[in-house]
Amino acid sequence: MHNTESLNAKMPKACFLLFFAHGLVFSSWASRIPIIKDALSINEAELGTLLLLMPIGQISTMVLAGKLISMYGSSWIIKRCFLLYPMFLLLIGLAPSYWVLAAVLFFFGVSGNLCNIAINTQAIEIEGITKTTLLSSCHGAWCFAGLVGAVVGLLMINLGVGTFYHFIVAFALVFLLWLYSKAHLTNIIHKVAPQRQSIFKSVNPTLVALGIIGFLSMAIEGAMFDWSGVYFQTIVKAPEKLVIVGYTSFILMMTLGRFVGNRVIEKYGKRLVLQMCGILMSTGLFLSVFFPELWVCIIAFMIIGLGSSLSVPSVYSTVGKVSTVAPSIALSFVSSISFLGFLMGPPLIGYIAESFDLRYSYGLFACFGILLSVMAGQMKVFQHKN
Repeated sequence: MHNTESLNAKMPKACFLLFFAHGLVFSSWASRIPIIKDALSINEAELGTLLLLMPIGQISTMVLAGKLISMYGSSWIIKRCFLLYPMFLLLIGLAPSYWVLAAVLFFFGVSGNLCNIAINTQAIEIEGITKTTLLSSCHGAWCFAGLVGAVVGLLMINLGVGTFYHFIVAFALVFLLWLYSKAHLTNIIHKVAPQRQSIFKSVNPTLVALGIIGFLSMAIEGAMFDWSGVYFQTIVKAPEKLVIVGYTSFILMMTLGRFVGNRVIEKYGKRLVLQMCGILMSTGLFLSVFFPELWVCIIAFMIIGLGSSLSVPSVYSTVGKVSTVAPSIALSFVSSISFLGFLMGPPLIGYIAESFDLRYSYGLFACFGILLSVMAGQMKVFQHKN
């Protein structure tokens, strides 16, 4: 009995650390995008194409990940596949050309999505065991890792540390976090009847709508993660050492929002929270478009971060309440569609920026926040506090 209680106490911490490790891998890559772009002489359209390969890899694993988790459990993937994600980060740091980088980014997307679905499923399962709210704080851990990654990236850049050596440090830290966490995971296997039809035909319209809301929110998140440095570099004309400040201000507010998110959602309900999230994201993006000054954009990016903080945790925590298929498969569907926005948003920005201007890209994404707010207000699943 004592051993069981001890394990249950360690599971949330282990899951928290895995989210942190996953976020650290992505933020390490994001913090180096402007430098990699310059080092390989990549223009904005080419960068958009590169970033498109990550969602292609993500799509290719959506069905597989859900089935593997339902058959073997989320911890099975975490224990066997999690380190693939930081391994491909190392290969990014070694890529000598555009085409090699393109191939590596595809598999970076594959491994990242497998880990993303597995750790989110693990968090939901631990919530059921411990009877605690965990998902929002876990997503807060992912954001906090983004903040840490930004600070470490800023430090490495100013110390003149090369990209590959920066990524070695990230890999070592992720390995230690994984080594501790993998011993404290639950291994729930959902016994379900074999799927006789496509997963896409098995989900209900509510799950599709949740996926779209997640897509819109994470498209804006992806735009901020991958393009905030470039925006401060090319539009705001910030000094070189302050280019990363936009990203840092965004991720700081996003992290703070997620750590207090559970209380906010319980008090005001998911409907109002999601509507406000959409409004805040749109407001911040429009501010950065119309007033591209350093201090205005820092404040604008903080507003975007606050708006982005609670939308995805609200969506993910709703999935189990409306699912007509196995929980792992439903979460795989919604989280994959959502994460698709995170990965497809940045390439879209690149194409628009190459043809017009980066400010036009951010203006379009501001409309995503408005659409998100409207959709959240119309969905019956959000009519009551839940």
